[in-house]
Amino acid sequence: MYAIVEIQGQQFKVSKDQKIFVHRLPNEIGEQVEFDKVYLIEEGDNVHVGQPVVENAKVKAKVLDHVKGDKVLVFKKKRRKGYKKLNGHRQQFSQILIEDITF
Repeated sequence: MYAIVEIQGQQFKVSKDQKIFVHRLPNEIGEQVEFDKVYLIEEGDNVHVGQPVVENAKVKAKVLDHVKGDKVLVFKKKRRKGYKKLNGHRQQFSQILIEDITF
């Protein structure tokens, strides 16, 4: 059984007991989170497609940790002008555990 769910503006294919990294959630570590924008649920041969969302469908998850992603370097240069600029960025993520998919 899996579901396509929207979390923080991104769509994820999730199944029960799966750990995923999503953009930083405002919830504390150990808190339960519930997502109700479920676009598709598949269980065996049955596929429930929403228009745009599946009615009464919810994905329950638990926040495991808040972490930072790998550093992304942004380098800008204009040739023959002596202009160089180096920036770094580390995105904040939350690790969540999918506990239940209901509809």
